[in-house]
Amino acid sequence: MLAKLIVAGTVGALIGAAVVASAAPELNLRGGRFKPPTYAQLNPEQKAYVDKEIAEGRNPGPNGPFNITLRSPQVAEMGRPLTEYLRFKAPMERKLKEIAVMLTARFWGGQYVWYSHRQQALDAGLAPAFISAMAAGERPANMTPDEATVYDFVIELLQTRQVSDASFKAMVDRFGERQLVEMLALMGHFHTLTMMFVVDKYPVPQGGPDEIKAPR
Repeated sequence: MLAKLIVAGTVGALIGAAVVASAAPELNLRGGRFKPPTYAQLNPEQKAYVDKEIAEGRNPGPNGPFNITLRSPQVAEMGRPLTEYLRFKAPMERKLKEIAVMLTARFWGGQYVWYSHRQQALDAGLAPAFISAMAAGERPANMTPDEATVYDFVIELLQTRQVSDASFKAMVDRFGERQLVEMLALMGHFHTLTMMFVVDKYPVPQGGPDEIKAPR
């Protein structure tokens, strides 16, 4: 009888430890001005959001905006479907999206977004020389017609806060109105993200290739 009680007590303790572990995950977050919290420091809404993310297989990690957007679980949760659509499901070719993302990051001197998207841009098919030219504020050489149309449109919009009829027509003729609107939405999304990282002073590895500064 005593042995059964000991076994039962041991099993109960193990179950209890498992419950505690699952209820209080170790957050591996990184931030600057927004100090990374522990799970115990989260409010009930934040805990519910973290628990849901973990249950759905999206474990919080140190990279990306999770530590920042955790301050508003509503913004984080409602923004994720739009982010996933614009980045991965919207029909515009991936490398063209990366041109818009990286030029938007450069507009703010957003080193983390630039750093994190540089390899993604390479994987999507942008040449290293193309990326280096954008980092230096120069018009890349040897662009395809698609690349040139997107680059010129985005640069004009960012530099002048306007778009000429000719640039608008060039985009619509080549990609259609839907892809133009979705590219603008993507840029708007990365304006928001880049501002978050800039305000946070999010830590970025030093010495990465093609470091950027905000244009003067």
